[in-house]
Amino acid sequence: MTIISDNLQAVKSRLALAAASAGRPCEDILLLAVSKTWPAQSVREANAAGQIAFGESYLQEALDKIAALQDLHLEWHFIGPIQSNKTRPIAAHFDWVHSVDRLKVAERLSEARPTELPPLNVTLQVNISRETTKSGALPEEVTALAQAVQLLPRLKLRGLMAIPKASEDYAEQRAQFRMLKVLMSELNEIGLKMDTLSMGMSHDMEAAIVEGATIVRVGSAIFGTREKY
Repeated sequence: MTIISDNLQAVKSRLALAAASAGRPCEDILLLAVSKTWPAQSVREANAAGQIAFGESYLQEALDKIAALQDLHLEWHFIGPIQSNKTRPIAAHFDWVHSVDRLKVAERLSEARPTELPPLNVTLQVNISRETTKSGALPEEVTALAQAVQLLPRLKLRGLMAIPKASEDYAEQRAQFRMLKVLMSELNEIGLKMDTLSMGMSHDMEAAIVEGATIVRVGSAIFGTREKY
């Protein structure tokens, strides 16, 4: 057993406990191991312990890892800010993109998605806490964005993603995640068919799961504390 393997099992136990307390099957929640800044060997160790889905934020680093790990059957999620000129390699090499926050990026991803691959799964990033330092569409902008994105031929709009304002207060964590859940419910009521809430990280995954997260993005609790990038 490695440290990563031990950490991964501990996180899975946390996930299962949170799911049970929310009355949800843990199988309904995907654990996304955020491997950004960690080497390919760390991803290999996590995969050996049963992890399949990995999240990356820095494109060139991610592409290097994807190439180095071609022998493994992995699912790659892009979770970082997207520059318009980086959409082509993202569309070609990832299974999911969590950080779509404007239509121009979505259109470019759709145009660049290779036809031999299935449609690219995307979530819209919402700036749920309205922080000026964070990416994401504002809540009042999401309806128009979602309606436009769902029409793009090479994308599959799956749901919403958020990185709420950091808080150690459990009730505040839940309140912010609840806003995202309510927003997706409102969108589904007007005809969108979304099933994914990408929310919750190492420090607040329990609150996110109680409020309906279907993907939790966990990095430091699995891989350890990152060095400054």
